[in-house]
Amino acid sequence: MKYRLLNYLACPYCKDKGFPLRLFVIETVIYDHRRIPQNIQKPLCDLYCSFKNTYIKDLSEKGEEVPCDECIKIEVKTGILYCENCGRWYPILDEIPRLLPDNYRKKEEDTAFLNMYRDKIPDEIKLHGKPYNLLSK
Repeated sequence: MKYRLLNYLACPYCKDKGFPLRLFVIETVIYDHRRIPQNIQKPLCDLYCSFKNTYIKDLSEKGEEVPCDECIKIEVKTGILYCENCGRWYPILDEIPRLLPDNYRKKEEDTAFLNMYRDKIPDEIKLHGKPYNLLSK
């Protein structure tokens, strides 16, 4: 998953209140050959820079450089997208975010994912995340 995808994603349950989703990165892959074409205007994201974990307007106000040239080379291979509004979490597996509704998720798969990466996942997700967590019966 590209970091800049978070500029467009929101929690399917919360819509406006579920933006931006919080990203927890477990594993990344770097593709050094990726470059931004000269004729493309930066920043590539118009609202939110998940690479810096801040809004674009805040970066501009601080006079900080937007790291598009560095960001475009990185893919999140494994991670979690988390909605702080409703507490739902969505796994990122093999570079693909799985933003499925609760009724299409499988408890066994979700808890296996949480167990596999338990030392890299915050307690708020492991113990209280929706729809499933490690305390789910």
